[in-house]
Amino acid sequence: MRAMVLDRIGKRLRLADVPKPEALPGTLVVRVLACGVCRTDLHVIDGDLTNPKLPLIPGHEIVGEVVEAGAGVSDPKPGDRVGIPWLGHTCGTCAYCRQGDENLCDTPGFVGYGLDGGYAEYARADAAYCLPLSPGLDAVEAAPLMCAGLIGYRSYRMAGDAERLGLYGFGAAAHILTQLARHQGRQIYAFTRPGDSAAQDFARALGAVWAGASTTAPPEPLDAAIIFAPAGPLVPAALKAVRKGGRVVCGGIHMSDIPGFAYNLLWEERSIQSVANLTRQDGLDFLPLAERAGIRTEVHPYPLEAANEALDDLRQGRFTGAAVLVP
Repeated sequence: MRAMVLDRIGKRLRLADVPKPEALPGTLVVRVLACGVCRTDLHVIDGDLTNPKLPLIPGHEIVGEVVEAGAGVSDPKPGDRVGIPWLGHTCGTCAYCRQGDENLCDTPGFVGYGLDGGYAEYARADAAYCLPLSPGLDAVEAAPLMCAGLIGYRSYRMAGDAERLGLYGFGAAAHILTQLARHQGRQIYAFTRPGDSAAQDFARALGAVWAGASTTAPPEPLDAAIIFAPAGPLVPAALKAVRKGGRVVCGGIHMSDIPGFAYNLLWEERSIQSVANLTRQDGLDFLPLAERAGIRTEVHPYPLEAANEALDDLRQGRFTGAAVLVP
């Protein structure tokens, strides 16, 4: 099968002909219908996330059709459509798994990092960690929901019942959350790179009540803020923007160093919360909610062999919404 392969950190992906995976006990083999291109993929390729499996097939926003089920798997079945997210396996026995915090498992397997992912024509996945998808769902539009949507949703829940919610970094996750927040009657304040008028216009078109540069104060104090951009200096900026008792949620898996800041930005019971990975329950909760809310992703399809171009475009912020590879 064709696959885009990472051989060394910091190197461009290589188009290769590799063996099609075989179904092992407890696993599925899926034909990849679409695979989103996520900023986490950049962190893996650029070495911000250390020690990935090499060689590696990246990609963890996978929508696929089951073509083979391994021994012991009765559901999903061949022909079913599934989503394969970042969390690909957990031990099930550590203290975190036992208390229901599988996202914090001590020995997890992550798709497109320690496990081969979806920048390929076929992928193998642990059946217990695949999410059921309705057969009529558009595969390309659904792919960003598998990480931008799921991690975004977990971050959104961490922000509590904020009526005025700030989103720093208006990319794939933020454009999904804006639609969910508007569906629930909340107000979104979108913060973008200075001068990125396209992203600000995009945010307003999706229903944001205000959009401006991340260096700008919002017109009124926020109840909470979520930071998706991997820029540590945004943490004190967001603390300054939230009201007393407000919360700042860091939704990324990687962020540059947070600079020192005056204690009075944190005082008055403001808080900072990080988000790590996701749980299967997040997917079971979010995907039906996204359907009810009528969420539509803005997608930019690329052929599989153009994965490097898609990654470059993501790194440079050349599109709004999300890039998706279509084998």
